[in-house]
Amino acid sequence: MSPLRFLEWSARQGGALLAIGIFAGLFVPPLAALFRDVVTITVAGLMTLVLLRVDPAQVFGYLRRPLLVAALTAWLLLISPLLAYAVALATGLDGPLGAALVISATGCAATSSPAFARLVGLDGEISLVVAVVTTLLVPLTAPPLALGLMGIDLAISLTGLMARLALVVGLPLLVSIAIRRAVGDAALKRVGPAVDGAVVWLVVLYGFGVMDGMLAKLLAEPDWVLGGLALAFAGNFGLNIATALAFAPAGRRLALAAGLLSGNRNMALYLAVLPAATDSRILLFFALCQFPLFLSPFLLRPVYARLRPG
Repeated sequence: MSPLRFLEWSARQGGALLAIGIFAGLFVPPLAALFRDVVTITVAGLMTLVLLRVDPAQVFGYLRRPLLVAALTAWLLLISPLLAYAVALATGLDGPLGAALVISATGCAATSSPAFARLVGLDGEISLVVAVVTTLLVPLTAPPLALGLMGIDLAISLTGLMARLALVVGLPLLVSIAIRRAVGDAALKRVGPAVDGAVVWLVVLYGFGVMDGMLAKLLAEPDWVLGGLALAFAGNFGLNIATALAFAPAGRRLALAAGLLSGNRNMALYLAVLPAATDSRILLFFALCQFPLFLSPFLLRPVYARLRPG
């Protein structure tokens, strides 16, 4: 099988490969440790390939709909945390798990959101726009919400976040523009499925890295970890459903993409910036959120195939 054929096959099997990858990272600790320090580079490469596959005209089309982008951004960064807080209060969920659930809902959309949207047949363009906008704004919205609702100080440095954003969004944007101009849109379209396959493998490598140390925690506190994992899935899918329903008037395809965006949040940012005094179980919950994020393409692709318009 040629490399191109292999990558095209990988794109078709993307959901299953992501599911296998996250569990490989969990149960093969040396593999996770090997890729732990290349997570940021992997994300930058992932964003470059995603930018090669999105339609620039559609991206600019969404940018010309500022009210829609603003509504999605406000939902993700402001309304979602309040919903999570209300659920935590109503269910009596307090302590580290309650705090972690609410704080996770303050997060920006995952950087991998455009790639995941494409994997399940949804619009990568709106996912890209909202992921970038929410990442820019989260230093302004998340700290006061986390402090006001849960009394936890999110020490997010705007300068540090902007530097990270430049690496994982700005540099890939420049590289993708250069590649697009060099090879042309027609050539990119021909190799599009292979590019999608390369995206899958980069996400798999990212999954290896974020699982570093997870097996030891599972063996040390199995009951707590499994309970946290169940809550991570509930939070992810709950926000997904609530968001899709809220944005249903905007059209089914956009609503489904918005739901996927809302469920999958960037917890890696919080793992990097939370102070050392933060309860370790809150940090563990953020790591557990990677499971629904990585498994969502595998679990939800059949659902989206039925729900999205033809």
